[in-house]
Amino acid sequence: MDGGSGLNILYAETLQGMGILMSQLSESNMQFHGVIPRKKAKSLWQIALDVVFGDSKNFHKEKLMFEVVDFHSAYHAILGRPAYARFLSRPCYIYLKLKMPGPKGVITITGKRQKAEECLQKGSKIADEKMAVVELEEYKKDADPSDLLQAKKLASESAFQSAGETKPVHIHPEDPTAALTHISTTLDSK
Repeated sequence: MDGGSGLNILYAETLQGMGILMSQLSESNMQFHGVIPRKKAKSLWQIALDVVFGDSKNFHKEKLMFEVVDFHSAYHAILGRPAYARFLSRPCYIYLKLKMPGPKGVITITGKRQKAEECLQKGSKIADEKMAVVELEEYKKDADPSDLLQAKKLASESAFQSAGETKPVHIHPEDPTAALTHISTTLDSK
């Protein structure tokens, strides 16, 4: 349940798990925010599916339009405001309940607090991983790779002074002009 979402979202993995073929989807150009901060997410497809709440004695069925996205999530789907409006439902996030009218009275769907916490933790981990990728790409735009391979100061300018004998060694295999590194002559051959 996401009362802040203006879309109903279904994840491609969920769709595959349901056995729904990609040929049953229609194209979509929907773009939205909120998945990765400062970045747009794009829906590639959409599909209309029947969604049913309740049991055989008291149920409510509606056809919902879902935007299908191809990225990982802790959830199978997200029901947003369009679903609430269609079902005339009322979410209660404190008690993890969703209530809606049915032909024989109120239908109440109850969530599991432990499962909600697991999804929250997994979703947070996925978001952290996505942000790390975004931040790395931003860093790569600003960083000059050739600058990373050059020593910032000469070895002779270093404040460190060895107590024993050292020998100069090239440690950068691709750049023979890189500054030499001095290692101890008394090191074990292992």
